[in-house]
Amino acid sequence: MAFGGYTNIKRADHGTLRGIQKEVACECWFTSSGKLMPLMIKVQDEEGQIQMIRPVIVHSQEQKMYAGIPSIEFDCTLTILGRTVRAWLIYYQTRNRWVLNFR
Repeated sequence: MAFGGYTNIKRADHGTLRGIQKEVACECWFTSSGKLMPLMIKVQDEEGQIQMIRPVIVHSQEQKMYAGIPSIEFDCTLTILGRTVRAWLIYYQTRNRWVLNFR
């Protein structure tokens, strides 16, 4: 390598997040090894009522960067009003904020 290009890049930035986002509260558990495991989600519906979504079935987990902000993205299956929905639960580590994203 002549100039050492791309040697200082830690993680690629995935740009901006696309899809419908909804701020949520998430109950989670940290394992003894530090792995984050979402257990339950609470979200406010259109009428202002708080809805609880449980269980959260996580298929995969990946650390990502969106617009320079580190996050952990969980690929999940949720049961909402009797329907099974695929969604992405995202935890923004520096902002201590949870978002549910439907693509």
